[in-house]
This record gives sequence, C-alpha cells and structure tokens, in this order.
Amino acid sequence: MAPFRRYLNKSKDNVRSNARPQKAFHSSRLHEPQSPPLDRPSPPSESEQDLEVSEQGSSSEDEDFTADANPYNALLVSLNSQTHPNEPSRKKRKIHEGLSRDSWTSLKKPVSLDPQPNSPVPEDIDQPINDQEDALGNAEASDVDSDDDGQYTATVNIEGLSHEVLDPFQKHFNDVNGDRLKLSIQHLKDQPSKPEVTLQIGYKITSVGFRSSKPQSEYSDSASNSTLSAQGLCVKERLRSRAQKLLSVAGRGIPGAIARDVFSYQDFLFCSRTQANSQALQNLLSVHVLNHILKTRNGVLKNNTRLSKSDSPEDLECRDQGFTRPKVLVLLPTRQSCAQFIENIVSLYQPEQQENKKRFTESYTQNSNDISQDKPSDFRDLFAGNDDDLFRLGLKFTRKTVKFFSPFYSSDIIFASPLGLRTAMGAEGAKKQDSDFLSSIEIVLVDRADALLMQNWEHVEHVFNHVNQLPKEAHDCDFSRVKSWYLDGNAQHVRQTVVLSSFNTPELNQLYTRRMLNVEGKLKVAPSTFDGAIVELGVSIKQTFVRFDALEPQKDPDARFASFKSSIVPTLTKSTKSGTGNTHGILIFIPSYMDFVRVRNFLANSVLAQNIAFGSISEYTTPPDVARARSHFLSGRHSVLLYTGRSHHFRRYKIRGVKQTIMYGLPDNPVFYKEIAGEFIARTISEGRVTPEDSGVQSLFCKWDILKLERIVGSERLKSMVKGSLSNTFDFI
Repeated sequence: MAPFRRYLNKSKDNVRSNARPQKAFHSSRLHEPQSPPLDRPSPPSESEQDLEVSEQGSSSEDEDFTADANPYNALLVSLNSQTHPNEPSRKKRKIHEGLSRDSWTSLKKPVSLDPQPNSPVPEDIDQPINDQEDALGNAEASDVDSDDDGQYTATVNIEGLSHEVLDPFQKHFNDVNGDRLKLSIQHLKDQPSKPEVTLQIGYKITSVGFRSSKPQSEYSDSASNSTLSAQGLCVKERLRSRAQKLLSVAGRGIPGAIARDVFSYQDFLFCSRTQANSQALQNLLSVHVLNHILKTRNGVLKNNTRLSKSDSPEDLECRDQGFTRPKVLVLLPTRQSCAQFIENIVSLYQPEQQENKKRFTESYTQNSNDISQDKPSDFRDLFAGNDDDLFRLGLKFTRKTVKFFSPFYSSDIIFASPLGLRTAMGAEGAKKQDSDFLSSIEIVLVDRADALLMQNWEHVEHVFNHVNQLPKEAHDCDFSRVKSWYLDGNAQHVRQTVVLSSFNTPELNQLYTRRMLNVEGKLKVAPSTFDGAIVELGVSIKQTFVRFDALEPQKDPDARFASFKSSIVPTLTKSTKSGTGNTHGILIFIPSYMDFVRVRNFLANSVLAQNIAFGSISEYTTPPDVARARSHFLSGRHSVLLYTGRSHHFRRYKIRGVKQTIMYGLPDNPVFYKEIAGEFIARTISEGRVTPEDSGVQSLFCKWDILKLERIVGSERLKSMVKGSLSNTFDFI
C-alpha cells in the first residue's frame, strides 16, 4: 500500500483536517478530517482548509468604478486593474483560427474553444515541466488535420432507416449564438422541464430538458446490442479506425445505448457502473474526450491560418476559444485509475512521441500487487496498483506528441483526484489561490463517484463551485477570440458533465439537480428494479428493519440517535446484565464517522451504557489498535464492537466472532450489507459459536434512506416499508 506520505508535512496538509488524528492505515487512500461531512443530503459546505499554492496578485486601481450590467465590461475592468506596468511582459500566445459567429440555425465552419496562455501554473504535486513550446501558437498550417473538418453531418441507421445527423460538436459549441443561448436559459428558468421517466432494457431512464425528443428505439434491446459506428458519431477520421475497435466493445449493452447521448454533449448521471461494463464505458468516454480535444484544436488552428493570410485580420470575428486552454477535467479516485484512463487515450491517439512518459509510468503505476486474493473483486479492482489519492496531472496534445506533466494553462486535459485538485486551487480567502485554469472547462468526467464519496465528497463540491467561473487574471487571453457565452458567464449551461457510479446516492442526486445545467438536457440511468441484498446473504437468519421518523434530512442524525437509545441500547444493556446467552459478539456498523463519534462517546460516558464493554475500529484506528480490538471482541472481553463504513471500504476486514449485527445506518453499497450482515455471521455459525436461531441483523432506517433501502430489501418490499404500513418493524428471514 502507498504510504501516507502527505501526512508527513502537516504544514501543507491543512486541507484534510484542522487537527488530524493518528492515522489508521499507512496508505494514502484516506485523507479525511476527524469530523467529515455527514453522509446525508445537505447544503454544500465550504469549511475545509486548503494547502498553499502559487501566488496570485489581487490589487485594484479602479475602486470607484461602478460595474456595468454586462459581465464582459466588469471582467475587463477587473483584469486591467491587475496589470502592473513594471512587470515584465509575458510570452504571448499566437492564436489562430476563428469563425464568424454562427446563427442558431445556419451552419458555418468550425469555431473551437481553445485558450492561449502560457502563464504561471499552480504547481503540480509531481512538478509540471515548463512548457517552452506552445502547441497552437507555433503550429504551422500543415499541422491542421485535413480530414473531416468540413463534414458536419453523418449517416446513422435507426430501425433500418438512414438518417442524416448533424455533428454534435458543431451543433453544441460552434452553432451557438450568445443571444439565442440566453433565451434558451431563460426559457428553462421560466418553464422548467418536467422529468420524463421511461423503462428500457432493465433500466430506469430519467430525462430532463431535451431540445429534441429521442427515438425510443435508441434504448431498445437491438440498439443496445448493435455495433456503434464511429462515423455515425462523427468521430474524426484520424481516430475513426482505432475508435471503431473500442466502440465495438462499448456497443454491447447499456454503454452502446447511451453513446449518442454522450456524444451529443448531454449531461449524464450513470448509476449502473459495474466491473463488467467499466471498460466499455471508459472506451466510450476516451473516444469522446479525444475527439472533442482534436476538433477544438483543429478549429483554432484553421482560424489561425485564416487570420495570418488575411490582409485585414481585424475585420474577422473569430470567437473560437475560452479564457484558458484546458477543456476537459477528469476526476478519478486513485493514480492507478488515472493511469488506466490515460493509457486508453494515448493508445487511441498513437502519437509519435510521448514526453515524460517514463516519469509518468514510475509515478502513476505499480506492477506489484500486494492485495490478497481473499479480498472481494471490487476491492481489488479499485485498489490494485498505485492507490494514492493525492494527484493531479496535465496532458497536452500536439499533432505528433503527447506531453505528460504539462502546466495546467498549457494542458488540454486535467486529470486529478478531488483532493489533489483542491490543494492546487488553494484555501478560500487565502492570498495564494488559483482556479482560473477551470474557467473554460467544457467536459467534466467523474469516474467511480461511489469511491469518491468514501474519500471526501466536499472536495468534489468545491471543485464544481470553481468550474466555469470568470477568471481573476487575463492569462494572456485574447478576448477578441473568446466566445460570447464565456464572456456572459453562461459556460456552465454549455458544459457537459458525465458522472459514473455503481449506485445512486443523495449527494449524486444533488449534483444532478444543481450542477447539471446543460441546455442540451440531462439523463439519469439506474437499474429499474432491485431484488435486494437480503436474499443474497447465503445464510438463513432473521433480519429486522426498524423505522423511525425524521421530518427532514437535517434532523436525521438526531432522530436516528434517539431511536438508537430507545430501541437498541436497552437490548444491549439487558443482554449484558443477564450473563447468559449471547452476551457478546454484537457488531454495530455505523456508516458515518460523525455518528460513530457520537455513539462512541455515549457508550463511554453515559450511565445507561456503563455496563457495556466495547471496542471500536474506525478509519483512523492504528493497526495495533485494530488488532487489539478484534482480539478482545473475539475472546468476549468486549461484548460490542463499533465499526465504521469507511474503515470497511478501505480495509475490508473480516471480523470474527460476530453473532449479531446492528446497522446504525444502512450502507450505500449493498455489497457491504451482504458482507457484514451475511458473511461475518455465516463464519461464526460455521465455527459453531452460534446457531442461526440465536443470530440476526437489526437495521435502523427512515424515509430519507429510500435509495439505499431499495438496494438492500428490494423494490417490491420497499413500498410497504416506507409508507402504507402502521407498523415500524419489519422482519424477514
């Protein structure tokens, strides 16, 4: 396991914690404060502390200026006010390409979003290499791909009929008039689209705000099993043959069914990621991202050529770029997952040269795999190789070269973990902070969002708070080439956000509702029904679910704790005092660390629990203390063991001696329920320490747990448990 190398320098690691407790795992998987945010839907918090990053000036010489209602004017004033006359001039980037602004209905030549700056960059954890060559500024006319950039339509086959489709890139980015976009945004605000739910091939598909209706056949069984056409998705000819091989894999099953939605730049929340379809999804997204980068670059280079050949370039309106160069942001949980994604893209691009590739391989991959084969397959899939979760990396594309560790302002794609990116941005209110490199992001990909939820979701929210904000500095930007919707502050309505997760949670639903504002619309895909984890335990034991009332999500923690004291604690006290039967072997699973601290303090200090001997294992418990707690629990010295959700996620301990399990809260991951409620008790039964009749599981839940409850009890049982029943107790065997 990778060591907690970032814990050694506490002066730079304030982002993780104000006062970090002793680390439990000598691994960089966990970077959490002692009191992380509650695992429940709540307004975004901004209470994190950040690392120091590159310095950024903030002087103002026009304090008496009253900003015009036009954001563009205000932006220019703020940027001009930060210009220092004695400061040496920065190298200006020579930008080419541009197109007259297209009308909403008529098509014209491509206008691409690409920035120019070569300005100071927030230092990468891995120290980016100084970029001496600007890919676009120094490009020759021969660098422009001469393949299919005049082609704006492709032929696709739907139910045996040929249809001409417009290139989604041209439609979404280059055919957008600023005024028309404003009208579309205002229309969506005045008349919000109602979600439309359809059931197709075992999935529930929720769509919101599409400009045009989707043929129902796109989600049919035949469509999901057909081979995707790279040409039909308007993939650049340079990539088409290699892309077709990747898409032939993605075309099987649900990844193939959603391909046209992804390539149409619609927002997407996909809650059915599995080990079986993960590679197909990655293939699909790799083609989409690289296709977008190359079309963006080629459009800018073409306009550069037009400007250089024009006798009066000042008469040409070439709005083809954003404020800065980075166009794609990819958030991932570990370095190994980042390496896999990048290798997929590089193999698709096949450059003649790869700068800093050796350094990248040494820093992001790990050949040795010290994970035991006894661990579950999903655990090995996530944590195999380099599991460090503190990283950020810029990737730059030229016609013949891919450059790793390029500075952010010279990069086309930024790969990062939420923690790694947040440390680059700096603390709120600090003098040294910079997030301008996120101002012109057009695609955000969040892969393995379920794993990011177990790190610190607040970092993800912090990143989204800064994406597509107006920059604080000019960064050598040529504002005459910036697209109107960037200047108007409407980039978030054009940005595509794609989130992949193994299951849905309130945090992901909040992201879907608040952050996915694309005018093209948005989709949410999840399984239509669940059989329930309770039928997959592998052992016949009593499973009891106790319902409590919480009027709103913010009151859930207090209501849950009150229910625990009234329904669980008396049982624990009674069994301990009796001295007969199963007086020990009770494991209490607590998903949230905040709830864990609350329960631990109660058992340690309350008169009601003074006779309960307990141990605890959390994500911050040291390995020696973990071993001691497990030993005392098995021997019966401790009758109760507190066990947190993140501890199980990052370690997957197999606790022995469990006779009864109490779920203080249900886990988001249904696999955890099967392991903790099923496998732990099944092992104790097989060892002859308890009989099935004397063992069991008791779980607390309320109506705000409906998503996780459905995955555990099944869709059919859910209906009667949430509403329609006078009883608050439900038993299953």
